[in-house]
Amino acid sequence: MPSYEGVSRDLDMGLYSTYIFPRLMDWGMSRAGFQRLRSEMLQSARGEVLEIGFGTGLNLPHYPIGVTRLHAVDPAPLLPDRVATRLAVSPFPVELVHQSAERLPYDEGAFDCVVSTWTLCTIPDPLQALREVRRVLKPAGRFLFLEHGLSDDAGTAVWQERLNPIQQVIGCGCNLNRRIDRLIGQAELDIVRLDRSMMDGVPRITGALYRGVATPDRTGISLQPDADGR
Repeated sequence: MPSYEGVSRDLDMGLYSTYIFPRLMDWGMSRAGFQRLRSEMLQSARGEVLEIGFGTGLNLPHYPIGVTRLHAVDPAPLLPDRVATRLAVSPFPVELVHQSAERLPYDEGAFDCVVSTWTLCTIPDPLQALREVRRVLKPAGRFLFLEHGLSDDAGTAVWQERLNPIQQVIGCGCNLNRRIDRLIGQAELDIVRLDRSMMDGVPRITGALYRGVATPDRTGISLQPDADGR
């Protein structure tokens, strides 16, 4: 039987993850630097699009007119009033489903494009989610990703590893040390463009960006996983 102290701690974390953290993230990731990166990445989105990790809908204003319909998944209904306001002004239909990205409720080859922005850091099983991305993409479809992860700078990477356990708590499951490009390769997605950079205006441990495009790799060849699965 849990102690009263344990119950209180769980309630505190529930309040934090449900009410406080989503508002902090919505505010922080609405800043100009984040919005510019979203807009640049999403300009090539077309047709039937799936977005994993929809969050509070911050990508919505940046989708171009070539998008005909957006299907969005997120495991939790974050800030529903704010999301409803953003959905109401969308120029294209949006279907939002509260579902884990590890088990997407769509047929194989359903989408022209799949989008992920600052999402793979938090998904409990990112490799399985990426395998699902590959499954639901059309053969000529594209996976557009904008993520943060393990830095190429050795000094920064050391601190990312050290601080990752703390980040997982205060960031509600966010990881600092995932090799996003390696995970994408392990899922048999072929990276056709990858830009690595350090984002301005954020701590270096959270600012190592992976931006790019991947397509379904039908050769069945993938990168071997690291010993720890990253």
